[in-house]
Amino acid sequence: MDDKTSAKPPPPARGEDSMPVSRRIRERLQKARVRFHANDNIASFIEPGEMPKLLDEVEEKMQRVLESLVIDTESDHNTAGTARRVAKMYLNEVFRGRYNPKPPVTEFPNVERLNELMIVGPITVRSACSHHLCPIIGRVWIGVMPNEHSNLIGLSKYARLCDWVMSRPQIQEEAVTRLVDLLQARMQPDGLALVMEADHFCMQWRGVKDTDSMMINSVMRGSFLKDANLRREFLALLQRKNA
Repeated sequence: MDDKTSAKPPPPARGEDSMPVSRRIRERLQKARVRFHANDNIASFIEPGEMPKLLDEVEEKMQRVLESLVIDTESDHNTAGTARRVAKMYLNEVFRGRYNPKPPVTEFPNVERLNELMIVGPITVRSACSHHLCPIIGRVWIGVMPNEHSNLIGLSKYARLCDWVMSRPQIQEEAVTRLVDLLQARMQPDGLALVMEADHFCMQWRGVKDTDSMMINSVMRGSFLKDANLRREFLALLQRKNA
């Protein structure tokens, strides 16, 4: 038998176009040795045009999850488009802090050399527990003790930065620390304080199903950590506001 006719053609090379977009993004991160935990931002490793493809991929896999849950999405009009809706919710809303770059923040010099306590809040924040992907809904208060060299930012920018950090799967204890680190780097104040209180649906919706429990975290930096009187003033003003 002729070897040319009997030999099978070599399999087509697996090109990058045939590779799932999530794998391409993952390989870039791994090549750069960059961490990509649930609460990390990976926007700089996503190339133009890849987010719609990632949306399609997540939709496809979410459809398989629904099928594994034995939900008839073909005849059930309520779940016919659920896979797409859930994919859009995760990528464009609930977890957008992972996939979108940091929002632009205009900084202003401290021309008047302000050095008195400023408090911003409450800012409503929404996140998700990385253990069960259940909602975390809460409020944040931020205390700033500027110095003459500090950068000041507009009030709305506090809310934008909070939303960017919180819109990721994470635990509250790590979220507040990451937010404080971001604000400290942007503003360089003498002191920075943050208090967050939140309801966790992983406790209310499942498990113990306790609807009254709430988690409260505080992070103190600089003068708030060193000056007990300043710390008491900040916390007292918050208590008075909530009274």
